Parts: sequence; C-alpha cells; structure tokens
Amino acid sequence: MTAWVHGYVQGVGFRWWTRARALELGLVGYAANQKDGRVLVIAEGPRDKLESLLTLLRSGDTPGAVDLVVEQWDSARGDLIGFVER
Repeated sequence: MTAWVHGYVQGVGFRWWTRARALELGLVGYAANQKDGRVLVIAEGPRDKLESLLTLLRSGDTPGAVDLVVEQWDSARGDLIGFVER
C-alpha cells in the first residue's frame, strides 16, 4: 500500500508515530518526508493490518494535523525489511 499523507505532518514526530503503529501491526515499509510537505508511507503486510494503519492515519490522533490521506493498492514488492523513517 502506498499512502500520501497531507497536512501539517512534518517536524511533529509523524514519521516516528507511523513507524511505531506499523511495527505494532507487524507491517514492513517506511515513512518518508516529501519536498512538498506530505509524508509518503509505503507499507506491506496483510490487507486487514494495512487497512488498520490507514484508519490510524485518518484517526485524528496523529502528531500534527492530517488533512487528507490518499492511498493506492499495489502488489507487494517483497524486498522491504522492518519499518523505518526516511
């Protein structure tokens, strides 16, 4: 799953928070700041766990303020290990 998170999400611990939630769900991937102010989240794992992460990203309980999350579902690459901040 690829998710672009829009809003006030840089410089507020958002990537760290996303990493912690993803690891709790047993997902692999990364969260990376983008030059345009968004955070890109790439995550792989069981569909129900990915949907749980999306729910958390949209929950209003994140650091900063999320205005919009746009997701795209793709086939897993299979080469990701752990979940990191980039």
